[in-house]
Amino acid sequence: MSKQELAVLGQDSDSGTCCPALLTTPLDEGQAGELAKVFKALGDPVRLRLLSMIASRAGGEVCVCDLTPAFDLSQPTISHHLKLLRQAGLIDCERRGTWVYYWLLPEMVDRLAAILTRPAGEALPTPAEAAGASA
Repeated sequence: MSKQELAVLGQDSDSGTCCPALLTTPLDEGQAGELAKVFKALGDPVRLRLLSMIASRAGGEVCVCDLTPAFDLSQPTISHHLKLLRQAGLIDCERRGTWVYYWLLPEMVDRLAAILTRPAGEALPTPAEAAGASA
């Protein structure tokens, strides 16, 4: 049997890789810790649904009283999930009388999007750069 050379479609013949690198440098300990909190918060189906409900709300904010009926969970449990999303930097809130209103923080969402979809060769955005891009 003879050995044949097969060309891999989309492979860069100079570097021997098929895809551009996602990151130019590995995450440092601080970046990894910060992003781990965000991904952990997004890893729960209830929190992911809450985030999508807040993000898709007309006017950009939603009262906790409007979120609770969508789930078969108690209001304190929903508030706990919202607290974890807030601690991850994905949402923020403000108390108005009896109710608490929540809104999406686009800076963190933009930072995640930049990390996951940025063109190869661009440096990883800092939190300040991500915040400046969305302002």
